[in-house]
Amino acid sequence: MRIDPLYIFVFLGLFTPGPNVILLTTSGLRFGIIRTIPHILGVASGVGVIAAMCGLGIGSILEANYKLLVLLKTLSAGWIVYLAWGIFTNRKPQQKMLDQPQTFFQAVFFQAVNPKVWAIALTASTGYISNLSSIQTSLKLGTTFILINLSVGIFWTSSGYLLKPLMESDSLWRGFMSLMALGLLTSAALVVL
Repeated sequence: MRIDPLYIFVFLGLFTPGPNVILLTTSGLRFGIIRTIPHILGVASGVGVIAAMCGLGIGSILEANYKLLVLLKTLSAGWIVYLAWGIFTNRKPQQKMLDQPQTFFQAVFFQAVNPKVWAIALTASTGYISNLSSIQTSLKLGTTFILINLSVGIFWTSSGYLLKPLMESDSLWRGFMSLMALGLLTSAALVVL
């Protein structure tokens, strides 16, 4: 049985650390799996929409319009820095319910400024799809990204949740949150370089 190289590429692209992986792992740790489900579904849906749009040629328009690309990169970097600051300043929860995980729509809209998703979707649409109409390409990319990202999101959220018993001390919690914030800041720096 031959596995389509597109599936391998998308899995590796989405599974490796980036903004979504860091945010879902952190959410799993802070809020648990059940409360993070809307975030997981939002990420998968948003990633699927971006991939489908790239299949229709939207990515080519972005690449051809330098000012629009710079605007997207600036918004991406700024939003990621904002999220990193939120994680860095996060204190260990003390049974309070005021702090909430990302909602479905927040996670969907974040994908519009997630540079890693755009890079993976653009590469997949140009390098791994051939002999299909633009509609077929769009459907294949959207479906592939959604299904793979659901499994990736569940894995990283569960990983964060499983770390919770190890984070009993404030110093371990602070260290982990600082590491996650640093990962996001690195992502933001890579956007503007």
